Amino acid sequence: MDLIKQIEYWINTAEDDLGTSEYLLSGKRILQGLFFCHLTIEKAIKAHVTRCTSNIPPKSHNLAHLIEFTDLKLSEEDKDFCAILMTYQLEGRYPEFYPKAPSLEKAKDYFEKTKTLFQWLKVKL
Repeated sequence: MDLIKQIEYWINTAEDDLGTSEYLLSGKRILQGLFFCHLTIEKAIKAHVTRCTSNIPPKSHNLAHLIEFTDLKLSEEDKDFCAILMTYQLEGRYPEFYPKAPSLEKAKDYFEKTKTLFQWLKVKL
């Protein structure tokens, strides 16, 4: 396995997902935009899982679980933010788990936090 290619894949697609999130939020597609915020962070963490384990990351969407495979030391604030993003991940597609959308202002705040955390994760590679 080419580790560099794998890491680049995760980071490049995370960057694309961040752009998709911004586009969706600009169109007031709040839940969809936040789903892509989660996906951005998930993929960035998976780049670190690849770096730390020299393996393909597990097929999990759970950010806290994925972080366990890395050497990342997230702040409590970032851990809390990851927990918030979990609300908008895959399970949100099913009716029994469908989250209530926050205000557009709050969603944009989450987007800004996603950008900041994503940049931090990129620097740590």
